[in-house]
Amino acid sequence: MARTRARPTLPLLLALVAAVIPGPGGAQVSIQLNEAILPRGASLRVNCSSSCSEGLSLGLETQWSKVELERGHNWKLFELSDIEEDSNLMCFGNCGTVQSSASATIILYSFPERVELDPLPAWQQVGEILTLRCLVDGGAPRSQLSVVFLQGEEELHQEKVGVNSTNPKEITTTVLASRDNHGANFSCRTELDLRPQGLEVFLNVSEARQLRTFDLPGTSPKLNSPDLLEVGTRQKVFCYLEGLFPASEAQLHLELGGHILTSNSTNHGDLVSATAEVDVPAELEGTQPLRCVLELADQNRQAEKTLHIYSFSAPVLTLSPPEVSEGSQVTVKCETHGGAQEVRLSGAPPGPPSPQVSFTLNASADDHKRTFFCSAALKVAGQQLLKNQTQELRVLYGPRLDERDCPGNWTWPEGSQQTLKCKARGNPSPKLTCSRKANDAPLPTGVVMTVTREMSGIYVCQATSSRGNVTKEVSLTVRVISGPHINWVILVITLLIVLFVGLAIYLYNRQRKIRIYKLQRAQEETMKLKAQAPPP
Repeated sequence: MARTRARPTLPLLLALVAAVIPGPGGAQVSIQLNEAILPRGASLRVNCSSSCSEGLSLGLETQWSKVELERGHNWKLFELSDIEEDSNLMCFGNCGTVQSSASATIILYSFPERVELDPLPAWQQVGEILTLRCLVDGGAPRSQLSVVFLQGEEELHQEKVGVNSTNPKEITTTVLASRDNHGANFSCRTELDLRPQGLEVFLNVSEARQLRTFDLPGTSPKLNSPDLLEVGTRQKVFCYLEGLFPASEAQLHLELGGHILTSNSTNHGDLVSATAEVDVPAELEGTQPLRCVLELADQNRQAEKTLHIYSFSAPVLTLSPPEVSEGSQVTVKCETHGGAQEVRLSGAPPGPPSPQVSFTLNASADDHKRTFFCSAALKVAGQQLLKNQTQELRVLYGPRLDERDCPGNWTWPEGSQQTLKCKARGNPSPKLTCSRKANDAPLPTGVVMTVTREMSGIYVCQATSSRGNVTKEVSLTVRVISGPHINWVILVITLLIVLFVGLAIYLYNRQRKIRIYKLQRAQEETMKLKAQAPPP
């Protein structure tokens, strides 16, 4: 509590505060005070005097301790000490056998011993009424004492303490809590206004108390996560709530199966969110609750959903052996481990559902790079989950020169650009060469060539690998275009060009003559009009 006092700017000398009662022969008793208002516990000098000239006896009647300081023929000066409350003084004088008196009132002032604002609630809900209570203990005169409630430096409410109030006195006012009040400092101040007595206004201020307000929506947080979690995987779960205040004060955490997850919380505006990366452990397999708990002030909001945690291993697909020679047997087997009860294997004969399926085949060249597909199924919470495995079979076989890959007859026009497309199959890949049967002249494959008539003939293509070799004859025919035929083509083309050029010249000259004719007719019409026009 801070106190501010002002010293009197002008001492008040009460020259006469008395009810004067005349004595015999017009004698009067008077009382003089040096101050009209005093602080509690102060001392006061009082002068009692009388106009009586003979047989005078003066005295002062008071409840306080007094000491006579000085006296004269018809006056006495007293000092009173430890004055604790307002009271009346009376000077009396006996002049002969007649007594007269004069009285005065002492007014005391004191500052409140305590000005305290009641503690505020730890949190106040936005939109609810907050009651501020200021306790004022002591202070006088009460009729001139008032209480002011403050928010920061802003005055909210002022009220008189009251003359008949109890001591201590509780003064109250109300505030409608809002988001703007969050972090605001509230206090109360007493004002003892002694200006009517020639003094100033004395202030006492309580300690400030900070208010924290909060606002929460009626909705629960929103949870975002997969319904199914697989053991051994890493999954992300997300929770958020918007419309709360202050978001920076909110605490948000995630729990899975009763274990608090390590999460990263963020807030922006009136939204708070939390994200957690979950490494799904085997001990949580089964049905587990995922909870999101938000705490703000003394309130909390929760959201919960049920997750199904499962173990599901991929099926095992084996080819035994994975690489075989043509004509050898291969065993293909698909089996599951863990919770899956059924597997399917491509190429296997139909049969009842089983956790293991296998069959045997005689590998052929067509089985080289054949892909086998193995699938396992697991049902979790009404959903069917699938996991697959694939594996490729490698078959070793000798070279092949089939008609589909290397046609036996080719016919190319002379002078054209052509490519001999002849491929050999085999594992390992064979080396292919093609040469003329008559003179071993090479004919490259896969290369663009200009066809000449000399390329005609029978070629032998040979494919060779570590598993053997194979040959195939290829017939190449070059279609030759004769000389006279070419001349006739050139002649026809030339005639067509000449006819086109001649037609273009004819049409151009015809259009030019038409334009000249139209121009002459226009000039003649103009001359006629000029001749027919009357002279000016």
